[in-house]
Amino acid sequence: MERIIGIDLGTTNSCVAIVEGGTPQVIPNKGGYKTTPSVVAITESGRRLVGQMAKRQAITNARHTVYASKRLIGRKWNSSEVRHCIETCPYEIVQGPHEDVRIKLRDKEYSLPELSSIVLQEMKLVAQEFLGEEPTKAVVTVPAYFNDNQRTATRDAGRIAGLDIVRIINEPTAAALAYGFGKDIDATVAIYDLGGGTFDISILDIHEGVFDVLSTAGDTFLGGEDFDARIIEHLAFEFAREHKVDLRKDEMALQRLRDAAEKAKIELSSMPETEISLPFIHSRDDGEALHLQTTLTRDAFEELVIDLVQRTIKICQATLQESGLEVDDIDDVILVGGMTRMPRIQAAVRDYFGKAPSKQVHPDEAVALGAAVQGAALIEGSSDVLLLDVTPHSLGIMVHGGGFEVLIEANATIPTSHGHIFTTVRDNQTSVKIIVLQGESPNAEENEMLGEFVLSGLRRAPAGEVEVEVAFEISADGIVSVQARDLETGKEQSITVTATSGLTEEEIQNMIEENQDYLVELKRDEELERVRGQIRKTVRELEKLTERTISNGDGHLLEHLRGRVTRSVEQAREALDSKDTARLSATADEIKQVLQSVKAAAMGA
Repeated sequence: MERIIGIDLGTTNSCVAIVEGGTPQVIPNKGGYKTTPSVVAITESGRRLVGQMAKRQAITNARHTVYASKRLIGRKWNSSEVRHCIETCPYEIVQGPHEDVRIKLRDKEYSLPELSSIVLQEMKLVAQEFLGEEPTKAVVTVPAYFNDNQRTATRDAGRIAGLDIVRIINEPTAAALAYGFGKDIDATVAIYDLGGGTFDISILDIHEGVFDVLSTAGDTFLGGEDFDARIIEHLAFEFAREHKVDLRKDEMALQRLRDAAEKAKIELSSMPETEISLPFIHSRDDGEALHLQTTLTRDAFEELVIDLVQRTIKICQATLQESGLEVDDIDDVILVGGMTRMPRIQAAVRDYFGKAPSKQVHPDEAVALGAAVQGAALIEGSSDVLLLDVTPHSLGIMVHGGGFEVLIEANATIPTSHGHIFTTVRDNQTSVKIIVLQGESPNAEENEMLGEFVLSGLRRAPAGEVEVEVAFEISADGIVSVQARDLETGKEQSITVTATSGLTEEEIQNMIEENQDYLVELKRDEELERVRGQIRKTVRELEKLTERTISNGDGHLLEHLRGRVTRSVEQAREALDSKDTARLSATADEIKQVLQSVKAAAMGA
């Protein structure tokens, strides 16, 4: 039976789940952990590291270790968010050939979809190990407030990883699916999702298996990374005040501060204070070693980040107002994302909504579980689960004077369509350019341009006489189509808006091929390591048996085998450095045969 895995492609950690026997479950990785760090690194030797292995070496390889790349995916080079990351991230962020963002690791520039594909591929391998077969289809989640370009970039990441992303759903909506799965729920719920890099709030009405999103909003640049940054700034400021040294200018010291900040943040969720100790954090020119040793209290941390917490509550207020509901209309509040473990956040949510948040879902696992539920529903064509989602951003066109005319409002349930009639603005105007935009600003230039086309052949007439109808349509998959029609002649022009990830089709195909080559190499390396492990184990067993036989006074039994044992062990150790699979396999067989011969001799045969 076809299977669709659910993947939460997170800023800090990623997670994969599947529905087995009607029950959604998270699939643990090889280390036994249910989440995997969304970290990618390239070592000096050119080896690719993903997950915990990449995170573990970040201090000594900060320049070539990428974390929180999800914050950059689908963004334009000239955006303020990209400028912020350039100033604060240790890895090198460069401009791509299509006004997109690339990250330089060693001697190669990686696109953001490519880096995300490496994490997705790791999730795919985790699932493959569990299922015993290669999964090819997935439901992948994104922040509810992601725009079309960011969603397209995520879909391209899936293609590069060898995954057909059959549906992209919003993270809070996925969490709601996990919350309501298999339960008879009739309630209006708020999903408060604060993760490593983004914040979303969604209001849903759940009734008889129908998950109807009433409104959604968020901030794609507000999350745990920003809370960590406040601790980093605090530690760096205090250290500079005492020692006149700015640790942020030292890549290795900055990475140590980042690790310490994340650890302190986590500990302060369960303890009133935490010790931060970073010995030998800096060495002066005269060789004097400087150490960072301090205590951070929960109260002090909360004071550092109180404005960030309040930003989330203001977004909640706006979203609730958009839905047309009052706080008292919310039956349950669901917390999702690792940052919601912070007591101050839980208190702020409780104070605003007037009720204690529900603890019925796991903050780190709910999103992946919900994605798996959606995947299972797509396979089975189940009527038990029906998801009615919304478009997170307003859609419209640029009008005369640089204004933005909204045709489809944010939070409109999709699929949907809407049209509006415009008139010409100049005498004898024979064509009109339709510029399609997405965003909330009344100024066209401040919104995201999705595409443009020209309707020509209009009749010559005074300004305001020729009427043109512009119609927008959004499918259930979020595909935007725009049509312009001259109402008098019926002449029309239309486009299907194709958002861009900043990659051409040729680039995507090249990345797919490179990825396939990497998988072949990875499989070969795993086989080499497996055979090397066999050889090491057999050599140890052979040496122990030989030593035990001699110590028991039965060394004479091995006289005729001594030379063969010595030669085989030497050859085996030499072969361990080889990358020749055939040589290693032959060596493994040879040393195994020698071991059998020694066993037989030791038994007196």
